[in-house]
Amino acid sequence: MDQQAIQQQALSNARNGQSFANYAAIYGGFQAKGIAEADIDPRVNVFTFHAWKALGRQVRKGEHGVKVCTYVAMSKVAHELDGTDTVQCWRAPRMTTVFHISQTEEVRHA
Repeated sequence: MDQQAIQQQALSNARNGQSFANYAAIYGGFQAKGIAEADIDPRVNVFTFHAWKALGRQVRKGEHGVKVCTYVAMSKVAHELDGTDTVQCWRAPRMTTVFHISQTEEVRHA
């Protein structure tokens, strides 16, 4: 998968996710950084590094985001003794970092 595809997938995951499990961590983490609760809107102005890149923004150097847990789709092919193959699919937890729009800037093209 190329860099642009990774960025677009990250943006799609962020916008279309259905879980609210990380909202408490997002609000608490950014409020601790001095960002008002009214200015925090997950899936609108809080995204991962790659999702911001897909939106034409970059995280400013030195910024620290908020760690959240996400679930990533995983799969593997199991080779059975009878010669058939079965695909095993599951979701595995992974930690990622999200950034508020105030921690980003527009990408400037030369």
